[in-house]
Amino acid sequence: MTRLLSQHRTLLPPVAALAADAPPISDSFWVSLRYFNAYRIAVAGLFLASVALFRDLFALGDHDVRLYAAVSALYLGAAVTFHVVLRRAQRNFDVQLTAHLLADVVAITLLSYASGGFRSGLAVMLLISVAAAGLVSRGSQLLGYAALAAIGVLAEQTVQVLAHEANLSSYLQPGLLSIGYFATALITSQLAQRVITNERVARQRGIELANQLRISELVIQDVQDGVLVVDANGLVRQHNRQVEALLGRAVPELEQIEGYSPELAAALGAGRGGRGASPQVLTLYDPGRTVRARFVAAGLRDATVTVIYLEDMSKHEEHARQLKLAALGRLTANIAHEIRNPLASVSHAAELLIEENRGPARERLTRIIRDNARRLDRMVSDVLELNRRDRVQAEPIRLAGFVPTFVEEFLQSEGLPADGIAMELAADAVVDCDRVHLNQILWNLVRNAWRHSAKGSRSVRITAQRAGGRTELHVVDDGPGVPRELQAQLFEPFFTTYSAGTGLGLYIARELSAANGAALDYVDRGAGADFRVAWQGGRT
Repeated sequence: MTRLLSQHRTLLPPVAALAADAPPISDSFWVSLRYFNAYRIAVAGLFLASVALFRDLFALGDHDVRLYAAVSALYLGAAVTFHVVLRRAQRNFDVQLTAHLLADVVAITLLSYASGGFRSGLAVMLLISVAAAGLVSRGSQLLGYAALAAIGVLAEQTVQVLAHEANLSSYLQPGLLSIGYFATALITSQLAQRVITNERVARQRGIELANQLRISELVIQDVQDGVLVVDANGLVRQHNRQVEALLGRAVPELEQIEGYSPELAAALGAGRGGRGASPQVLTLYDPGRTVRARFVAAGLRDATVTVIYLEDMSKHEEHARQLKLAALGRLTANIAHEIRNPLASVSHAAELLIEENRGPARERLTRIIRDNARRLDRMVSDVLELNRRDRVQAEPIRLAGFVPTFVEEFLQSEGLPADGIAMELAADAVVDCDRVHLNQILWNLVRNAWRHSAKGSRSVRITAQRAGGRTELHVVDDGPGVPRELQAQLFEPFFTTYSAGTGLGLYIARELSAANGAALDYVDRGAGADFRVAWQGGRT
């Protein structure tokens, strides 16, 4: 048998060439080789246990029990050694694989001889070794492994014929098994190549998918609009930093859309139900921002995934306000002086007519002249007030102390009943604001609220509170509220529904709020009007 093994050395691939020319080995190959060796340890342990504990039951090693026991022990020791080497030195894959198969062929051949030859059935186990080698080997060396197993089986049978005068016809079964070794090697080699190809394709596609996901994530994070990806169950799968900026707070990960914004959730539900349009202009109550929301279906067949784009409308509104402010500034510079001079003359003439007291008709006309002159003067004063919006002298103001003083002054100036305005002021509501500007903001809001209220007890309420990391100041009346179709025009300059108004009060209040880092908006609560001034952050 030794001579036959030496003659077959030329069929095995040169070990040095395998180590030098082989391409890098995938980690999956090393994992497969470790599994194969774990199987070897288990089989070697069973062989050793069979002779030590169950010799009479399995009849293994009955031809030469001492050789069988020695080979089983050596086989188990070799398998354990292979395990240590695989753990500590993952290199020279083909060399280690060849050593593993050589150990299998030599051990199985000797164990088969010690158990009486081919009739013991142990040679069939080399099929598993050849198949395992075929799954992880590369190139033509696989046929060398099959040839090595065939030579081992045929050599053992030759020894049986020569030493024990066995019949020559006994070569048939070892020969058929040897053919099975080659067939197994070829089939497993083809399967292994297909598996390797699929693994490479899957790995490449995984890399491409990871790159695409990374690119998509970078694009989503860098776009100027807020982006949310919502699945069919309303769960937000992904969002970018701009969403947190629009909401004015840190948003939860993998939360229902209601946790981000109830207004967005309602608009999304309406859009999916075919009841809402896209885009929609929404006022997010919690941060007090106006956004334009676009809902785009992702186009997946088996799930309803929606991408929501949020565009901050305050930038457009701020740009429009700046344009209007510039126009008003130019208007003020050009005509304020020209208006006030003749206006003063008209007012003075009206006062002189009043002093003559020549009849009721003239008195009525004089009153009309005087009232309209005052209205024009107030309009010019309001326009000039806009020129002072940039001169901000902010200071910390505790609303619980400022508002009562303001209310007392307002009631006396406007001649209102003492119980007409109610206050609910939190002690920790502190804002950084220009004191003169805050007084002007409140004056415009409270006067507007009283004008449209029922003018009874507690018809106007002023509340101050801390909410969601910001300070809010609300001016609420018990009037009919603002119709929805007019809410978009509330803060437009010169827009008014009051015949004697200038249409600049709310506009000036919003401009002064913005100058002090606050946002003034209208909260639609149905009955009654609610104007809210919100300072992000604030103090306590």
